[in-house]
Amino acid sequence: MAQSRFRTVQIANPDWGSEEIQVELQSGGGRLFKTGASGNVANAAAVATLAAVAAKTNYVTGFQLTGSGATAGLVVDATLVGLLGGTLTFSFAFPAGVLVAAFPLVVNFDIPLPASAPNVAIVLTLPASGAGGAHAAANMQGFEI
Repeated sequence: MAQSRFRTVQIANPDWGSEEIQVELQSGGGRLFKTGASGNVANAAAVATLAAVAAKTNYVTGFQLTGSGATAGLVVDATLVGLLGGTLTFSFAFPAGVLVAAFPLVVNFDIPLPASAPNVAIVLTLPASGAGGAHAAANMQGFEI
């Protein structure tokens, strides 16, 4: 989902009246914060993406993987791709039992990790949980410069 960089703000002053202005949403250093989320998926890959933007470099600051169990327990390898230095792999365990919660994997990077180049997406993928899996989600936070 694309995020708008601009918001309309109305400024009111009793002496001058009111005026609408456009404000660009950025934080220090020209960073535009962004998120990617898979939503809830059932026995399918949960994919969160920080979309590529022309002439901008994406950075990931952290992510979360959550889910519930499946008919049989399964350990999968979640991947974070599009990074400078290559793919990172993280193991995630779906427990046995459809109503059993998986232990969330929460990763925060003290130093944000950059994409391999400008105009490159960063993609987090949590593979399917297996038969009977009803809930899995991937969420990622970062920014672009």
